[in-house]
Formats: sequence, structure tokens, C-alpha cells
Amino acid sequence: MNLNDRRRKLLFAGLVVVLAAVGIYLTVAAPDDGDDRTEARPSASPTAGPAGPESPPPGIQQAVNPGDFDIYRLLPFSRQEFATAADLAQRFVAAYETYRYDEPPETYMGRLSGLATDDLGQQLGRDAATPGLLEERRREQVVAQGSASLDQVRTIENNSVIFLVTGRQQLTKSGKESSESEQYAVTVARDGGSLKVYAFQPADAGQAGDTG
Repeated sequence: MNLNDRRRKLLFAGLVVVLAAVGIYLTVAAPDDGDDRTEARPSASPTAGPAGPESPPPGIQQAVNPGDFDIYRLLPFSRQEFATAADLAQRFVAAYETYRYDEPPETYMGRLSGLATDDLGQQLGRDAATPGLLEERRREQVVAQGSASLDQVRTIENNSVIFLVTGRQQLTKSGKESSESEQYAVTVARDGGSLKVYAFQPADAGQAGDTG
């Protein structure tokens, strides 16, 4: 009987120790568990805010500062696209104005390769191969070295830009040297993933701008 009482007391004491240990564990460990849950929770948004587009957003909301005015935020072409289009128009006119009487049309067209759309390139190729034109240049031994200057932006559309470009030629014809110049309206348009010369003609002839 006494032995059973002793066992009950020992069992009770053991339970007290176990419960005390559990209580201590929960008191100490609970804050750590909470910290773990907080660290594991994904952030709703980064502190720096959502990533914006690489190019400047359209429109200007703040007051305009004449000393720091970014006009490209109001245009359908970025600064890089504009520079590429201007360079393209200038190189195209310089190449268009350069030819020799003793070269085949294929050599001439090679200088224009990659600068114009397929449709315009085909038209230029047909013009360059005109028998009468080739015969005249051979007869007079014409050599023309072209250059070009960018004069003005005539029109800016959603998909195209028209530049006024003056083409200049140093000519040798029948042994005589001379120089000529003519201003062209050159339309540079988006063509797939690149920019190409879409159309050109004398500046005073007028020209539609947007290509759709």
C-alpha cells in the first residue's frame, strides 16, 4: 500500500516536471517560430516599386523645364530610332547619287542593299538597269560621287519619319568635271523589326508620310 502511494507520488512528480519543461519550451520557442513564419512570407512588392519600361513613358506630367526638356517622351520614336533613321536617310541618298559608267547595275544596287524596303529596292533595280540610261552613261563616261546632308525633319508619323536630305554629286562627264545638288524627301519607316527607306522623291513633289 505504501509502495503504491510512493509510485503515485513519483508519477505525479514526473508529470509536473514534464509539464514544466513543455511550458518553458513553448514560452521560449514560440517567438522564434513566429519570426520564421514572418521571414518565409513572400513580399507583396519590392521596396523599389515595380519595374518600369526601358523607354521613357509617354507624356510629361510635371512642369516643363526648358533646360531639361526630353522631347522624345512626346514622340513615337526613341532617340536611338531617330538617330538610326536619320543616318539611314543620309547614307541612302549618298549611295543613290554614286555610280560609274563602267560598273554593272548589280554593283550599284549592292551599295543600296539593306537600306530600302524590298519594294523600293526592286523599283530602284529596274531603274538602274534601264538600257537607255546605261548606254548614255557609257557614252559620256559618267562618274558620279555622291554625298548627302540632312536638312530638316518634314513630318513625323506613328510609323515613319520624312527627312529633307540634300544629295550632292561630283560629276565627271565626257572628261569635264562639275557638281550638282538636289533635295529629296526621304521617308524612313518601320519595316518588321528594323527601319528602312520606304520612299523618296524630289522634295518639292510632296510625299505621304505614314505607312500604316
